[in-house]
Amino acid sequence: MLRIAGLTLAAALVLGAATAGYAYWRLDHNIKGVDIDSALGDDRPAHAMLAPSPSASTAAAAPLPAGSLNILVLGSDSRSGTADKELGGGDSSGARSDTAMVVHLDAGRTRATVVSIPRDTLVTRPSCPLPGGGSTAVAYGSMFNSAFSVGGPVCAVKTAESITGVRMDHFVEIDFSGFARLVDALGGVDVTTAQDIDDDKSHLHLAAGPHHLDGKQALALARTRHGIGDGSDLGRIGLQQLLVKALLERMSGTHLLTDPARLYTVADAATKSLTTDTGLDSLTELTELGKSLRGLDADRVRTVMMPVVTAPSDPNRVIAKEPDAGNLWAALR
Repeated sequence: MLRIAGLTLAAALVLGAATAGYAYWRLDHNIKGVDIDSALGDDRPAHAMLAPSPSASTAAAAPLPAGSLNILVLGSDSRSGTADKELGGGDSSGARSDTAMVVHLDAGRTRATVVSIPRDTLVTRPSCPLPGGGSTAVAYGSMFNSAFSVGGPVCAVKTAESITGVRMDHFVEIDFSGFARLVDALGGVDVTTAQDIDDDKSHLHLAAGPHHLDGKQALALARTRHGIGDGSDLGRIGLQQLLVKALLERMSGTHLLTDPARLYTVADAATKSLTTDTGLDSLTELTELGKSLRGLDADRVRTVMMPVVTAPSDPNRVIAKEPDAGNLWAALR
C-alpha cells in the first residue's frame, strides 16, 4: 500500500538503473500510465511557475529542471489478488485509496513537504469523467477516498485539486502488495514505535521501541489503526509518515549504485508497483525526476497532516479545519 509519498522514493530507486537491452525494456514496461491531463482538460488549477528547460545547445552543461512540483501519491489497497490476500487483504474486490499524500517539492528540489489527507475527510466530490464515457455525479459530504473507488486516478486527482486549489503536476499510485516487495528488495526498514501495537486486524503485534521490519510487517504497520490512538485513520497516518522517513533513510544508507544486481531487484519491485500519469510513465522520465532529487534526503522531508476537526454530522468523520487547511494549501501553490 503505501504511499511512499512515494514518487520521491520511486524515482530515486530507478536512478542509474536505466541500463541497455532487456533490463531497460522490462523496467520501462513495468510502469502503467493514465492520461489524466487529457481526461481533465483545462478546468484545473494553474501550474506553478517552473524553471525553464535548458536549450539543446546548453543541455549538457545546464542543471536539471528544478522548479517546484506537487505530486498526488495514493496507496491502492487492493485485496482481490492472491498476493494481496496473503498480505492481509480481505475478500473484497477492487481497490481503495486508504492512503493519500500530496508531495510538494520545493524549487531547487532539496526540500519536500508531505501532506497526508485523511481518507475519512468529508468533501464535495466533483463530477468526474469515466473511462468508458459519461461522468460521475457530484457527491456532497462524501469521504475523500471514495473518489478513487468511483472514478479511479482521474477522479482522485480532480477531487484533490478541488479541495486544495493546488495543481497536481503528477500522479503516482503504489499498490498493496508492491509496497511489501519493495521493502523486501531494500532489505527491510528500521522504525521506532512510540507505543505498543496490538492490532489483530492488520496482524501486527510490536512492543514499543526499535524494530527492523520486513515487507509484510511494514505493510501491516502502514495499515494499522486499531489499538493506537483513538483507533481512527488519524493514528494510522502517523505510522505511515514514520514509514516514509524510514524508507528514505534506508535508501540513503543502501549503496545501490555499487551493487547492480540489487539495484535491478529494487528498481524492478518499484516499477512493478507503480501507476503514474503519462508524464512519468517511462523509465526515462522517472530517472530524470530522480536525478533532480539527488539533494533530497530524509532530514529535509517534512511530514504533516491536513488540519482537520470532527465533522458535525458524524463523529467518525472529519472535515478540513479552516482557515488552517486553506493556509497550508496556499503555501504549496
